[in-house]
Amino acid sequence: MTDLSITVVIPTVGRDSLGAVLAAMPEGMRVIVVDDRPGAAPLPMGDLAADVTVIASGGRGPAAARNRGWRAASAEWVVFLDDDVVPAPGWADALDGDLRELPPEVAGSQGRIVVPLDPGRRPSDAERNTAGLATAEWITADMAYRRSALAGAGGFDERFPRAYREDADLALRLTAAGHRLVRGERTTVHPVRDDGFWASVRRQRGNADDALMRRVHGPGWRSRVGGSGRLGRHVLTTAFGVAAIGSAVLARRAWWVPAVAFAGWAGLTAEFAWTRIAPGPRTAQEVIRMVATSVLIPPAACLHRLRGELLLRGDRLCIRT
Repeated sequence: MTDLSITVVIPTVGRDSLGAVLAAMPEGMRVIVVDDRPGAAPLPMGDLAADVTVIASGGRGPAAARNRGWRAASAEWVVFLDDDVVPAPGWADALDGDLRELPPEVAGSQGRIVVPLDPGRRPSDAERNTAGLATAEWITADMAYRRSALAGAGGFDERFPRAYREDADLALRLTAAGHRLVRGERTTVHPVRDDGFWASVRRQRGNADDALMRRVHGPGWRSRVGGSGRLGRHVLTTAFGVAAIGSAVLARRAWWVPAVAFAGWAGLTAEFAWTRIAPGPRTAQEVIRMVATSVLIPPAACLHRLRGELLLRGDRLCIRT
């Protein structure tokens, strides 16, 4: 058990995987579990070696839950873990080594995320999405912050309602304030979870949060957190689809207009589907899922981004009046 002043904060929505996270905490480790279920029954905790406290956050989302957790802590370091990860054996000792000699300008230390995949076949689209966490920047699957840095930044921005971008937003604000963030040597396993056939379509809700990221951090925010987006192509694909439907109804004599628009939509949709099918296992079930979701993802992404922009504009109008 480390003698550093550390508190682990785990927001949860009551998933069964919470037990595995808590079981990996060593004896005496101070842990705050933030129950983010609105009005739910008590969490099944079991026999635990760690010193665990459960507090409620009322179902306001992971950003608010993490704020509730770190503000209830008094330790110098607050380590955020998700409720669906499993810290590797020796995690607490490695955490001690990661944090002990950090200079004052370092505000945070990220754990190394490992996503176990089946070595006997190509990963599916859902598995590749989870595997991306292994190289993602500053994700709160395992992220330690100085409590003083959290306080100085005001914590997580609770305008981010889901587990998407709220961690990148905090990291950008901290680095803009002159802090450094580093990668540690501790290891945490993030198992792959199948969230269902339409999970990739539901993930497009995050495009609304991208609107807030652009508003807060400017148009270059994405390059500072790594990765690239497809929103531009999704907009073009959706525009072709709308044009094909609209011109088929209105331009009855100019038959070539909907034909050209449909060809543009079909070509872009096929390209998008193939980029997701090609690296995968290419089973019948996977191909069907990729084709069906590739049709729906572009308009879903556009609608959620539009919703995010409209919400931000509405907030500005409320402030002005």
